[in-house]
Amino acid sequence: MKKWMNALSRLGLFPKLFLVMVISIVLVSVLILWTTIHMSTRLFTETFSITNSKVLNQIKTNFESFNDAIAAVANNVSQSGSIRGFLSEGEGDSLTMAKSYYHMREAMDRIQTITESYEVGITISGINGRTYSTDRSHLSMSVDDLKQMPITMEATKLPSRLIFDDYRLDEGSGSEQMISATKALTNRSQGSMYGMLYVTMRERMFRQFYSSFTSRGNDVVILNENGEIVSSNREDWIGTRQLELLSYARQMGNDNSKGVNAHVMEQDSVVLSEYLPIYRFYIVNVVDKKQAMGQLLDMKTIALICTAIVAGALVLVFLITNQITKSLRRLVKQMSNITKSDLDNYIPVSGSYESRQLSHAYNYMLDELHDYVDQLVLTQREQRNAELAALQSQINPHFLYNTLASVKVLVQQGNKDRAAETINALISLLQNTISDVSETVTVEQEVENLKNYVFINHVRYGGRIKAAFYISPDCTQYHVPKLVIQPFIENAFFHAFIKKDTGTIHVLVSRAGESLICEIMDNGDGIEGFSMGESLPNPKNNRQLFSGIGIRNVHDRIQLLYGTPYGVTIMSTPGEGTRVTVTLPLITQ
Repeated sequence: MKKWMNALSRLGLFPKLFLVMVISIVLVSVLILWTTIHMSTRLFTETFSITNSKVLNQIKTNFESFNDAIAAVANNVSQSGSIRGFLSEGEGDSLTMAKSYYHMREAMDRIQTITESYEVGITISGINGRTYSTDRSHLSMSVDDLKQMPITMEATKLPSRLIFDDYRLDEGSGSEQMISATKALTNRSQGSMYGMLYVTMRERMFRQFYSSFTSRGNDVVILNENGEIVSSNREDWIGTRQLELLSYARQMGNDNSKGVNAHVMEQDSVVLSEYLPIYRFYIVNVVDKKQAMGQLLDMKTIALICTAIVAGALVLVFLITNQITKSLRRLVKQMSNITKSDLDNYIPVSGSYESRQLSHAYNYMLDELHDYVDQLVLTQREQRNAELAALQSQINPHFLYNTLASVKVLVQQGNKDRAAETINALISLLQNTISDVSETVTVEQEVENLKNYVFINHVRYGGRIKAAFYISPDCTQYHVPKLVIQPFIENAFFHAFIKKDTGTIHVLVSRAGESLICEIMDNGDGIEGFSMGESLPNPKNNRQLFSGIGIRNVHDRIQLLYGTPYGVTIMSTPGEGTRVTVTLPLITQ
């Protein structure tokens, strides 16, 4: 994630603006599309629940009409004396039997007209073993087989009820689902059962009650109380057991729900249900939401339209954004070509109003920079000259007086050679100090001056403090500003050995990369509570210093000449000593 953010931060204004606009347009389009589809789906579900609830009521009415017809058949059969005689009387002569059959046949023909709008088969079976069927293909079984059917045994237990159930009819070409209404025929006066009535219908004819209300993705399922699909416009579902669908149907029956969203039959669906207590069946309406929404909303067309709108918007945004930022990008490119040392690269004033204003402001800034740099150079030159002049004036007269007094003592003692060496060292030191200090000297010359200064201090105060010089051979010809190391030697001589009687000052000059490193180390008392600033003389120390140039003065002077990467750093440990590091650039002339 951080990598992507870094890459994004390096992009220009135009890519960032265009990227923001692309993301915004796409997000808004997706959000609008999702909201539209979501609201359409919700509206569809609510509308569907209301509409299909009415459809289910109509289907339920169709089933009730069929039940009324079956009840009328059962009532007429039970009231027909000829049918009762045919099913209950014993064997007689052939004439009597023929008359009985004829009258029964006439009664059955009249009764059959009640169900002429339905393609059903009516079968009667008596306790005397006689049977008659208006369509033998519906129930081609023997009397014994009929008695063993579950619907027959259930109807026998409940003789006052019309029992609906389903069964499989095995035919030569296969099996077919059948729906049967069974009613026990009883003698009302005696209360004895004399036969059984079967009204059967093929499942494909059973569909006529709801087939006109189905369509692609809008399916109807007739479930029995065991969860088996008795009938459906989807033939591949018939005979399967759907306990999950049954649970939804029961739930809607208990809660009086209008419809539920469910994943059944391997599809996301809206499910509605009505219970038929007479049939002991559930009418379940299963609507495939994907197909139904596909018919309601042409998702492909909507997607193409949205894509076209987004593409058009992106092209328009690209052209507008590019035109707006074009002049600004040109201005930035021209500004980026200006080097730090080239302050004369003025920008042509062109482009939009904002770009012209920026160009005017930039060119004006260059003019101001010219004036400022000229003034700064002049000021720094004057400041540097004044500072170096002040350094020259800091040569302490007492240093000269005490040094000459020491020479006088040497002469009086007859040590003329030592006195001559002291005078020569003082002359050399004064020549290099009083001359034009704006110039630099080589490391070799600066070390020679330091040695002269140490020699004079040894003459004046004795040799209890030693000095050792370690100069890398490849650094002797590099240049350093005058009086850049001497203040630290002086500081060490008069402030580093207050508690300690003796010690050594080490001066090391070496090269590190493109820098010259000058280190002044002593093993004296160290500095307690040191902060970067000028080291003040000890009040108890009456020895006169050479110049009194402070550490801060040297540090500021180096940074003024060469910049912030260079300067003075100090590390000190009380009781162990102090280490001063002066970092300078490599100056060859």
